[in-house]
Amino acid sequence: MKNDILHIVFILAINLVSSQQKQYPFQDPKLDTEKRIDNLLSLMTLDEKVQALSTNPSVKRLGVLGTGHVEGLHGLALGGPGEWGGKNKQPVTTTTFPQAYGLGETWDVDLLQKVANVEGYETRYAFQKYHRGGLVVRAPNADIARDPRWGRTEESYGEDAFFNGTMTVAFVKGLQGNNPKYWQTASLMKHFLANSNEDGRTYTSSDFDERLWREYYALPFQMGVVEGGSRAYMAAYNKVNGIPAMVHPMLKNITQKEWGQNGIICTDGGAFKLLLSDHKYYADKYLGAAAAIKAGINQFLDDYTEGIYGALSHGYLKEKDIDDVIRGDYRVMIQLGMLDVSDENPYSKIGTEKDTIDPWKTEAHKKIALEATQKSIVLLKNDSELLPLQKDKLKTIAVIGLHADEVLLDWYSGTPPYTISPLQGIKNKLGNNVEILYAKNNIDGKAVSIAKKADVVIVIVGNHPVCNAGWADCPVPSEGKEAVDRQSLTLEHEDLIKLVYQANPKTVVALISSFPYAINWTQEHVPAIVHMTQNSQETGTALADVLFGDYNPGGRLTQTWVAAITDLSELLDYNIRNGRTYMYFKGKPLYAFGHGLSYTTFKYNSIETNSETIAKNGEVKVIVSITNTGNKDGDEVIQLYVKQLNSKVERPEKELKAFQRVFFKAGETKNVFLTLKAKDLEYWNTGKQQFELENNVIEIQVGSASDAILLNKKITIKN
Repeated sequence: MKNDILHIVFILAINLVSSQQKQYPFQDPKLDTEKRIDNLLSLMTLDEKVQALSTNPSVKRLGVLGTGHVEGLHGLALGGPGEWGGKNKQPVTTTTFPQAYGLGETWDVDLLQKVANVEGYETRYAFQKYHRGGLVVRAPNADIARDPRWGRTEESYGEDAFFNGTMTVAFVKGLQGNNPKYWQTASLMKHFLANSNEDGRTYTSSDFDERLWREYYALPFQMGVVEGGSRAYMAAYNKVNGIPAMVHPMLKNITQKEWGQNGIICTDGGAFKLLLSDHKYYADKYLGAAAAIKAGINQFLDDYTEGIYGALSHGYLKEKDIDDVIRGDYRVMIQLGMLDVSDENPYSKIGTEKDTIDPWKTEAHKKIALEATQKSIVLLKNDSELLPLQKDKLKTIAVIGLHADEVLLDWYSGTPPYTISPLQGIKNKLGNNVEILYAKNNIDGKAVSIAKKADVVIVIVGNHPVCNAGWADCPVPSEGKEAVDRQSLTLEHEDLIKLVYQANPKTVVALISSFPYAINWTQEHVPAIVHMTQNSQETGTALADVLFGDYNPGGRLTQTWVAAITDLSELLDYNIRNGRTYMYFKGKPLYAFGHGLSYTTFKYNSIETNSETIAKNGEVKVIVSITNTGNKDGDEVIQLYVKQLNSKVERPEKELKAFQRVFFKAGETKNVFLTLKAKDLEYWNTGKQQFELENNVIEIQVGSASDAILLNKKITIKN
């Protein structure tokens, strides 16, 4: 009954827009966007304009139907642990993918765009059929995981700016769709800028120089705006070089004036009040509200009206200042088709037919969830080719782990339509032909006992993504999440692995985690280790497919896994040149950036380029010949790094500048084409205040990981 009433309200609102089509110029889709907004603003009262600074800029009096926000880091969230879509409301189930960290580990740009497109479609569907959620999707997280202790590492694609930017562009495009006039949904990137510490995030300052700002921290956001087409982002809680991000001049001076960002810039949740309470940056809320508007903020995720009205009455703000910023809100609403009659927008038909099947129930969406999960799995170690397991040679298998029979959801997860746990996935794979023994732990010696009886043991270990505790509370030192950074990289379950391995050396460890662990003992002793992230509805199926050889793993790490916490500089040290990431790390990592094994082998035969030089605004095609020399089909992730040989300015040891995941049949040889773009070789010249291509010689390094370079070739940059 409630849904029927909501549907009637929605139809009435659409009909109101349609019936008033000739009443106001802003309702004419053929009119220039800016002229439409001019007209709309001229008709709005001051109170309506202040209300439009919320996350839903509807103007009911004028028949303007706006739309609010939803979370969507790895699937639309209308439920889950965070109760997104309304507390105590019945959740809407949606297709649920691996965490963003795991999606990054696929190294598959096309797949990521498909994943985001599924999410965008389901977002439209839920909004238009069930009238739940909104069409502005808070995703992707374009922040960079510069330190594995960061509690929100799970939300990031990895530690490399170019890689994260490339994946961000794919996700933005997938969410927004490919229609030339309308967007399927609007991608709102998080969190601008340099937000990668949780402890003290509401008052600390992320400090770094101008080159790191331009070349590292801001790059994924710039790519998301310029290449991806995102016109929405969230300002971070933290300060950037001493200025709170939500009032920083960079919002207007760089993202708007340089990049062309002309849509939504919103605060983080509760950030407005933090300007006073935590940052202590303004004397009162009126000054803070005025500063936020003048910086470019046009949507607040907390109580702001008293601050805005006070700023107006004190003369700190003028109505025109509000007009200037809320234009961005309506640009996004127009792109979404919210001000147009529905039959002109192809996305408005999603979910409106009576016989429509919920998309998360379709085999097509389930298939993409499974593919993303399979491709996210990284084979870290495989001595003596213990994997893949041969099920026809097994009589008894032991599965051990506290969460082996669960799929753990994180704070930004939705509610999946179903879940397949690791234990269930293994049971489904083996059927009744193999005896499966199961223990959560070694209480009363059960884990050791079943390990001794089994032909092989699979130990499922990892973190709990919401720490199995209240907000801002993680009792286990190595666990972290939003509001909590990790205090340790030591896997507490490694003692269980030791006991099981002592009982049965044929042990496989499946590390299902949101971030890296320093599993030194496990790496030294246990013959086979795989990594995957939490959250996917297909976790168990994908894991079993890899363990038993029905899928050959091809995932790669997107972060340097250090051997010890002492290998890291202070968490608040944002100068990555002090030993952070594969670009500057001086020690020996446990696992390098880009690392990942396969059940087959690849030979890198040769490297060629279509030119010996590269010039400004140009590009070079790099052709790499590769052969699958093993007896199994499989994916290889070809990674291209660049080393600047004679630079007159500081450069990293190497930088990722192209990559591609490619499928090879057993014995097949392919030429893989990679594009190296001159713009990606530029550095920020602080004196000239611009990106500049330096005359230089570079070494192109191609291989299977940052520490496994197999081919190289020098070319010359001629500016």
